[in-house]
Amino acid sequence: MLQFVGMLAAIALTAFCWGVYGPVLHEGSGLLGSALRAFMCVGLAYFGIAIVVPSAILARGGEKGRWTRTGVIWSLIAGAAGALGALGVILALRVFHGQAVYVMPLVFGGAPVVNTLLNATMNRAFDQLKAPFLAGLILVITGAATVLIFKPQTPPHSPPAPAAVADAGAEGGSAVEATAARVERKVERKAEHVLGVLLSAAMAMLSWGAYGPVLHKGQAAMGGSRLRPLICIGVSYFLIAVLVPLALLGPTGDTGSWDVRGLMWSLAAGSLGALGALGTILAFACGGKPFTVMPVVFGCAPVINTLTSLAMAKTSPESLSPFFLAGLLVVAAGAATVLAFGPRGHAPAK
Repeated sequence: MLQFVGMLAAIALTAFCWGVYGPVLHEGSGLLGSALRAFMCVGLAYFGIAIVVPSAILARGGEKGRWTRTGVIWSLIAGAAGALGALGVILALRVFHGQAVYVMPLVFGGAPVVNTLLNATMNRAFDQLKAPFLAGLILVITGAATVLIFKPQTPPHSPPAPAAVADAGAEGGSAVEATAARVERKVERKAEHVLGVLLSAAMAMLSWGAYGPVLHKGQAAMGGSRLRPLICIGVSYFLIAVLVPLALLGPTGDTGSWDVRGLMWSLAAGSLGALGALGTILAFACGGKPFTVMPVVFGCAPVINTLTSLAMAKTSPESLSPFFLAGLLVVAAGAATVLAFGPRGHAPAK
């Protein structure tokens, strides 16, 4: 019973941290004016929480498990998946101007599907994909599409000043052509942004969907160690989220700045991500499995994300479309159905 309570507490920690992660990261990257700088802050937070602290604890001894080559490789891959997922979120929010209130539900809606299918592949349990499970997948996809279609809209731009309209009318046909060209460019940019958001969200959902099964395999190969997989995750984050962006700041002509508030927000986002990774490891250590832990996390995180986004934007819930809210509920219901009827793997042969 105590172990089950511990697993629920660890799942709650992960769902909360990852639910708040998106809005906090969006705020930090906006203040820094740079996706690369925000990504570096996430990597630095992981370095402190997932490398320095666990290494100090391990140095004092008392942690079960052992270092194994297989466990290190799988845990490094899990960390790389987590870092690439974080990069996908940053690209969707900062580069392509998506909003956390609908980007994160899309990511968390698709991730449990990827998680369950990958887990079924790794456990060779496709024969256990029954009708209720497939119905849950359909619910998740339908809810994610609803969230995207009825996402909150940004306030429209102010109409042009009367003087500007008069000048345009005086110029005749050339002004009309110029206006049409501007409208066409605006439509093209909007289409590019929508496509960029979708591709970036897909990158995040694929990466974070693979995260749980791969991490569980690495932890099992290390004898159930809690800290060793976390250190490997921190190493992957440091390589991908600190060294690579640092090398790209100059060549990409980054124009951001190291704003103090932006640093604090971005470091807080990275800390939330690292604590969520720790919560996942603890849930596995308490007997949880990827097909149980991850769908629950991904089912609860979108609700937390939406409430956090509304609170930070000081947006009234009444301003949201009822279809958007219904989409969130459908995503959560689909994730719960996937959890209840997902493949459990085959019992070991006697």
